[in-house]
Amino acid sequence: MKKTLKDVNVSNKTVLVRVDFNVPIKDGVITDDNRIRAALPTINYLIEKNSKVVLFSHLSRIKEEADKAKKSLRPIAEKLEELLGKKVFFVDQTRGKELENSINNLKNGEVLLFENTRFEDVKDNEVVKYESKNNEELGKYWASLGDLFVNDAFGTAHRKHASNVGIASNISESCVGFLVQKELEMLAKGIDNPEHPFIAIIGGAKVSDKIGVIDNLLTKADKIIIGGGMAYTFFKAQGHSIGKSLCEEDKVELAKSYLEKSNGKIVLPVDSATNNEFKDSPANFAGLDLPEDQMGLDIGPKSIELFQDLLKGAKTVAWNGPMGVFEFEHYKKGTVGVCEAIANLKDAFTLIGGGDSAAAAIQLGYKDKFTHISTGGGASLEYMEGKVLPGIDIIQNK
Repeated sequence: MKKTLKDVNVSNKTVLVRVDFNVPIKDGVITDDNRIRAALPTINYLIEKNSKVVLFSHLSRIKEEADKAKKSLRPIAEKLEELLGKKVFFVDQTRGKELENSINNLKNGEVLLFENTRFEDVKDNEVVKYESKNNEELGKYWASLGDLFVNDAFGTAHRKHASNVGIASNISESCVGFLVQKELEMLAKGIDNPEHPFIAIIGGAKVSDKIGVIDNLLTKADKIIIGGGMAYTFFKAQGHSIGKSLCEEDKVELAKSYLEKSNGKIVLPVDSATNNEFKDSPANFAGLDLPEDQMGLDIGPKSIELFQDLLKGAKTVAWNGPMGVFEFEHYKKGTVGVCEAIANLKDAFTLIGGGDSAAAAIQLGYKDKFTHISTGGGASLEYMEGKVLPGIDIIQNK
């Protein structure tokens, strides 16, 4: 078990907190502040404990010097100030005297946010990737700015960066914040210690993106429902005609091997909502074999019914990946149907592993109907694969 905030003494200390403020910004305005709100419990706890709170985050990728003008954390500092109801000091630097002096001048209970950590990836228009390649000198420098480190950014926990692994490797004490603590507890309950029957639902475009998840969950789940574009690679493996549907030809044999070793655990759709091109117009419907001029863009009504029946009585459900092109009005029914089925389960532990399935559930109005929706798509996916998350692994144990 990793140290949590309650395991360390933060009072009167300068606490470095890696948060995930990677939020969408359009024309300088934040369009979704959920990730900022998710960090508030940790920040407020540190304020109450009279810590000097030093926050930092990345925002998108920085590929050239020109990116920096539109990817500053300044709008986030203003939004955080509004949400906290107190002053947030902002330093538009990632290192140097101005940052050091501002941190040294902080009083107990005050909050400072410094600039986008990914600004360290480009210097004088040269791509150096100091942050994202975990530059040793940068990790040591950031660690020198505080007394202890709190990782509360689950969204980057699968990355080995200077702002998580680099700092934690070079500071005397580290722990996870409340957001990461909850993520780890929920994922452990849903994936490592599930109550049975345990049904996993895996969707999305590509088998290659989910190989590790299927491998790991075949040993744990009672059934694995597969939908989305990846289902057509499995149909091809079964010898069905898939028309113009998405298919990873180099993964057909792998899909065949999964079907053979799953002993009936893998459940595929039985029909599709199709179109003759990738567009949002009224659907056609096909059974297991698609006409040559059609592509599958969603599961069909019989598949929705099949999946809903399978989910009845489930005690644990883990879902990663939509059933179709849910962004299209005519091809969101499969994802909505699965959402509704999970939302209506009584006494079940229901988990969404971030990414597109989380976006779909929130967008479709089911945000409060799940036990837990992960804030980290890539991190939760790797957890579901059974991988070690470097940003968590480096944190001190209790």
